[in-house]
Amino acid sequence: MFDRFIRAIKSMFGGVVGSIENPKLILEQNIRELNDQIPQMNENIATVKANVIMLRKEVQRYEKSIDEITSKIKSAINADRDDLAEGYALQLEKARENLEHSREQLKFAEQAYEKAHKVKQAFMREKDKKIKEARDALRANERAEWQSRVADALESFEVGGLDQTHNEMVGRLNEDTAKSEARMEIALDSVDTETMEIEANAEKLRAQELVSQFKQEMGKGSDKSSKTEKTVDIDEQDSAEKESGKTVGKSKTKSKE
Repeated sequence: MFDRFIRAIKSMFGGVVGSIENPKLILEQNIRELNDQIPQMNENIATVKANVIMLRKEVQRYEKSIDEITSKIKSAINADRDDLAEGYALQLEKARENLEHSREQLKFAEQAYEKAHKVKQAFMREKDKKIKEARDALRANERAEWQSRVADALESFEVGGLDQTHNEMVGRLNEDTAKSEARMEIALDSVDTETMEIEANAEKLRAQELVSQFKQEMGKGSDKSSKTEKTVDIDEQDSAEKESGKTVGKSKTKSKE
């Protein structure tokens, strides 16, 4: 009846629960719960192991008691004390019954411990497997979310007009750059570059003349000027001598005639 009630509740609220479930959070919670079960399992196994140890000690105690009672029975028989031997015999019988009972309990306890240990090993293998699957699924989900964001970004380039706007803006900038370069070329063509070069050369000559004047004023250009004047005087003297020689020659020729 209770199970039917639970199924009915699940059928009513299953859809609502399914809509609010977050697989990522549930897997992370499952990993925590699996890890939290290990301490409790270790505690249960420790309890079973403690029972095995107690039963082993109990068996050893009964075995020791049986040995002692047996020795007492033999000593009483040797002393012709059958009455004491009979009493010890009853104790021996009871001790043997207790020993047998303890050995059976110890056998079951050891089997329970071995089973619990195997269950733990199986649980650990299954736990590691489930945790690995959960973590792989979480990593795959993270990759899928990242790929989805990349896909949304790529789609926004085309659907949202971002790609078109990008190309349009690049084209406009290139057009503005070309216009500016064309204006610069036109401006350079409209300027009389030859006149500018002549003016620049005139300025350079003017600057050289000013430097020459400064050198003359500073006395650094006098040597060169004197040498130049001497060279001019020598040239003029040579030319005068040549002309006089030619005149003398002509006069001698006329006298001979």
